[in-house]
Amino acid sequence: VQLQASGGGLVQAGDSLRLSCLASGRTVSRYAIGWFRQAPGKEREFVAAISRSYGVTYYADSVKGRFTISRDNAKNMVYLQMNTLKPEDTAAYYCAAGFDYLRRLTYTSVEEYVHWGQGTQVTVSS
Repeated sequence: VQLQASGGGLVQAGDSLRLSCLASGRTVSRYAIGWFRQAPGKEREFVAAISRSYGVTYYADSVKGRFTISRDNAKNMVYLQMNTLKPEDTAAYYCAAGFDYLRRLTYTSVEEYVHWGQGTQVTVSS
């Protein structure tokens, strides 16, 4: 599967953005999908994930209550709605696909994802 993230931009603190992750090659319904972010000089960190079955969602504590992950399998899309953005949310955001069929994942580890899209930059000014 190929993943393409989009929707980043430059916004002010308190604004909202919606990131999109388009899957091609194979249907996104086969995968758990995660969003990660990486700021300059920092390691890539988990943001949110949604499971393949039942759409169970997982969030980093830093974004819980502000970000919402969702999927539209019919459109092969996964979204990350980001509200009340803060300057510390500034990073390149990546979507990734992993297999959780008959596997127990934490959903939060980079190593659990096998397919990665290119990043989309989110910059939040104060």
